[in-house]
Parts: sequence; structure tokens; C-alpha cells
Amino acid sequence: MASLHVPARFNGPPHSANGGWFAGRVAEEVDADVVTVRLRTPPPLDRDLAVLPASCAEGDAWGVQVWDGEPTAGSIVASAVPAAAEGLGDDVPPPVAFDVAQASGTAYEGLSDHPFPTCFTCGTARSDGLGLRPGRVPGGGGEYAATWVPVEVSGPIVWAALDCPSGWSAGVSGRPMLLGTMTARVVELPAVGERCVVVAWPRGREGRRCPAASVLYGDDGRLLARAESIWVAVDPATVRPVA
Repeated sequence: MASLHVPARFNGPPHSANGGWFAGRVAEEVDADVVTVRLRTPPPLDRDLAVLPASCAEGDAWGVQVWDGEPTAGSIVASAVPAAAEGLGDDVPPPVAFDVAQASGTAYEGLSDHPFPTCFTCGTARSDGLGLRPGRVPGGGGEYAATWVPVEVSGPIVWAALDCPSGWSAGVSGRPMLLGTMTARVVELPAVGERCVVVAWPRGREGRRCPAASVLYGDDGRLLARAESIWVAVDPATVRPVA
């Protein structure tokens, strides 16, 4: 039985994992180019979680379940399965210029109202995270953009970069939400020091569920990764208190 451990620095809310980083880490346990990860409960930090294979409804494909505590006796934290590339759609907006994305960041709503200011991806109260500041693109069609110049690169970190901008585009400001489901494909990892831009856009609202999408572009406008996400409205006070 494999295990998975989330270092405390990869947090989203103060006492649980960044949803995108965690989903990307779980996706590494699935042998597929495109993976869907469903988060069942806020993933705990600094605790070994059990990873078990799980059969899928699609043919002979296999996914995984992540458990907190003994399997079947504990609780399922997440599940992941291979996904079809078609699930990512093909309606990707064009790249946003780095300087335009940087200017968009001055309107980042999290600067004045952030439900989780120590978030690894977009927190305003830390200097050791990704430092993304997604803001609405002036004159766009509702897209948000954020610049990112990575100082470290991995699959889970790319998932984290795709994660929070989609949440802000879906309306996190004034309506705290957590990542519920994320489907993503990493085509290519960016280089350390490369000037990247994340573009995100909403896909409507379904009660407490807010779908959104995001894409990561490299310095030359090449598509590095993209994702479809579903965010779920929550009460921040109820998100995994200190154990």
C-alpha cells in the first residue's frame, strides 16, 4: 500500500492542503495523461495518507482512492480516475501578454478580501508561495489572468497554479469556495524562471457549484497545461480545524 504526504507549506486554508497541489499529487498516482481528481474532504497536512488502487467504470482503467486512516475504517479524502481529453474542451482563450496580466493583478480582489490569505498559490500573507494575483483582464470577456515566474517546478505545482485563478474567476471574492473536482493535463512543465501567464474563466453557476476553467501559457505563448474545475461554496470557519 502506497502513501502520500502533504508538507505543511502546501496549504490552501490554514489547516488543509492546497486543493490544486493535492489534486496534482494524487494525479501522479494514476497512469493517464488526463486525470480527474475529486476531493471528498479538505486534505490534512503533515500526515501519511493511504493510496489504494480502485477500478473504474471505463473498461480496464484503474484509478486510486486516498484514505485518511485505515482503508475502509477511515475516511476517503480523494479519488482519481483517468479522464478523456475531450473533457477539457477546446474553447481555450488566446494567451494574455505578460505585461497585461501583470497589470490585471493590480485589481486582484484578494488584496482587500481573501478567505485564506496564507494559501500557497494566491495568499497575500506569505512570500514563499507562488504569489499569483489573478485579476480581471481589462476589455476581455470575463477572463482573469495572473503572471507566474516559477522558482521551482513539478506536476503538483503546475496544478496549483491552474487552481486558484479559476476559483477567483468563478467568484471566490465575497463567496468563499473550495475546489471540489479538477480535471487537468500537463503538456509540458515550464522552465524555472520562465515568464508564464495563467488565464482563467468562469463557466456559470449551479447553486453552490461553480465550474471554471484555466490554462497555463509559456513565455512564447505555447500551451503548457489546462484544467476544468468545479468549486463549491463553503463556510471558511468549518474547514478542517486544528487536530
